[in-house]
Amino acid sequence: MKLVPLNDRVVLKHVVAEETTKSGIVLPGQAKEKPQQAEVVAVGPGGLVDGKEVKMEVKAGDTVIYSKYSGTEVELDDEKYVIVRQSDILAIVE
Repeated sequence: MKLVPLNDRVVLKHVVAEETTKSGIVLPGQAKEKPQQAEVVAVGPGGLVDGKEVKMEVKAGDTVIYSKYSGTEVELDDEKYVIVRQSDILAIVE
């Protein structure tokens, strides 16, 4: 199966969070926060959204940082994805 986002939606796949802090402390599962960095898997076409023209700024393969509590989590073929609006993406990591 394949996810095809509509309008200004973007499908993201979480980047694996580090298990150890910079100082060498190993984090248990409960102490980890939801990762905010993800890879763009698919991008919608943009177009007219809420009466405004939306141009898509991200593309598949980009690594992005998005708002902490945004999006809808989806599981497909044992993979977890997050579908967010482009406006919920804060930055592209270069």
